[in-house]
Amino acid sequence: MFYMFDGFTRRLAGPVTAEVYCPQGLRPVAPSEAPKLIFATPTKIASEAGMAEHYLGVNRVPDLQKLFQKSDGIPVHLKRGVPDKLLYRTTMALTIGGTIYCLVALYIASQPRNKK
Repeated sequence: MFYMFDGFTRRLAGPVTAEVYCPQGLRPVAPSEAPKLIFATPTKIASEAGMAEHYLGVNRVPDLQKLFQKSDGIPVHLKRGVPDKLLYRTTMALTIGGTIYCLVALYIASQPRNKK
């Protein structure tokens, strides 16, 4: 006999006669036509698109590649000058400050409480 899991009672149950011939997941015939698109975006044919759209900004990638590939002994994360140095030093200060705070909290937590 064919048994299936009943999601409502959470037990194995004997199926209805029709389900024996059409088990879970199998359906008689799938529709042959494609489903209708709900959120379709309009598309352009290549001949309608014409020339490619131009980016209005300036391409700075070649300049940045030259800057970062220059062999001057400065680490990559500091090559752009003052903003990089400020960000690096702020990160280091917060890291060291957080470490000290954690050590102080650990020291305070390790001390026994005074019973009064």
